[in-house]
Amino acid sequence: MSRPKKAKAPEIKPLEVVKYGHPALRSKGKKVEKIDDSIRTLAEEMIVTMYEEDGCGLAAHQVGRSLQLAVIDVMPAFEDRPSRAWIDGRELEVESLMPLVMINPEIHPVGDEKLFETEGCLSMPGIYDEVERHARVRIVCQDIDGSLLDFEADGLLSRAAQHEVDHLHGILFIDHLPAEDRAAHQPILSKFQARSVGF
Repeated sequence: MSRPKKAKAPEIKPLEVVKYGHPALRSKGKKVEKIDDSIRTLAEEMIVTMYEEDGCGLAAHQVGRSLQLAVIDVMPAFEDRPSRAWIDGRELEVESLMPLVMINPEIHPVGDEKLFETEGCLSMPGIYDEVERHARVRIVCQDIDGSLLDFEADGLLSRAAQHEVDHLHGILFIDHLPAEDRAAHQPILSKFQARSVGF
């Protein structure tokens, strides 16, 4: 008797990253009520897309889906921009969390320290600027299996989480910039906006 052939797992392909001007980027994401196969597949596609685009984070809004879902992986940048993480005061290996899938995430500042560091966005390629964010935050979310994740982070993980959760509320990193700094980026933003007409 021949052994039945195993079904080949479908190849996960990257998605298109929408650019500034797309309405999804300014929408408030809907809460994920049920973590089913469609959500798990979307998360996998987003992870593949994030790696393909050389990013350290990606929100569902950036692939045109207004859902409370984002993915992060800070390990490729760890040497230059390290991160630390803690659960119940116990430090853990950041790598053990990566790639991080955040479903219905909440961010809570820990302490008053804030830092200015450079940020960019896959939906606004070519635009970089210094953004002030909380140095350390508490991240509460569900993971891909629906389990609760509750941990603290600093470094790039803290910044990336704040950046991505902003996306889930229709907020872009340029919204944190002073008016004059944002105006300096307007020529590029206008080009993205012009290409997005018709959505």
